[in-house]
Amino acid sequence: MLPKEIFRKIRRIQIYTTRTVNDVLAGQYRSVFKGRGIEFAEVREYQVGDDVRMIDWNVTARMGRPYVKQFSEERELTAMLLVDLSASGRFGSVELTKNEMAAEIAALLAFSAIRNNDKVGLIIFTDRVEKFVAPQKGRSHVLRVIREILYFRPAGKGTDIAAAIEYLMRISTRRTVAFLISDFIASGYQKKLRAANKRHDMIAFRITDPRETELPRVGLIRLEDPETGGILLVDTRSEKLRRNYERAVAQDRAKQLHSFRSMNVDTVDLRTDSSYIEPLVRFFRMRERRLATGK
Repeated sequence: MLPKEIFRKIRRIQIYTTRTVNDVLAGQYRSVFKGRGIEFAEVREYQVGDDVRMIDWNVTARMGRPYVKQFSEERELTAMLLVDLSASGRFGSVELTKNEMAAEIAALLAFSAIRNNDKVGLIIFTDRVEKFVAPQKGRSHVLRVIREILYFRPAGKGTDIAAAIEYLMRISTRRTVAFLISDFIASGYQKKLRAANKRHDMIAFRITDPRETELPRVGLIRLEDPETGGILLVDTRSEKLRRNYERAVAQDRAKQLHSFRSMNVDTVDLRTDSSYIEPLVRFFRMRERRLATGK
């Protein structure tokens, strides 16, 4: 039995994300994520102007007159959600924690996928792969995915993005659209991500809380790393310390973004204190332009 609080969250996310998919993102998901290519549909009798390379010689020989192969786009996709539920995701200085925002983003992407008759799967990870939900279609399946993200209690605290990517590569033999949702407070995953993006369409969603990019001037504070348990006392009255912290964070994030771009991995940056609709719309429009221009 789900706690009432979790049930209310699921219901709120369902209502909000469904409305957003229908009103804002309608058609955009389909236009930027293509199927696996073309598949054989049928044969028909040759007509003047048909490409002779499409002649089915076996059927032609059997029927005594030329027949050509017909193909159609294989539209159906599999969308995999790789969701980081490590301990750092429980942090939130505003209305939403990073994990709660991850659940909403995952729901939005999942509802967009099933609206286009695609399958949706889920990999929950921390410093290990915690949960795998096989790809399926349908609204009830998406609600299960949201429930797992909100209600699941992981055993691990740390973050191993490489392990999640390796698991994806093991279970997904066909090309998949993979949404990697994390705060990316981790290292050692770049090689796996580069390799995965050659087989799959990998998209990174970086979730950040405002208190992770800037320190408020509130005097002496005690900071604890939720993944390692390490504790640090910081005097935020020091303007120099705050400036150095903000500069270091900005440099790390810029370096990470440069790494993603070098791998041709698209990135969507999200903050818990801002709406995620505008960044998503920008992302879809960017993909549409790139498909139209071939760049």
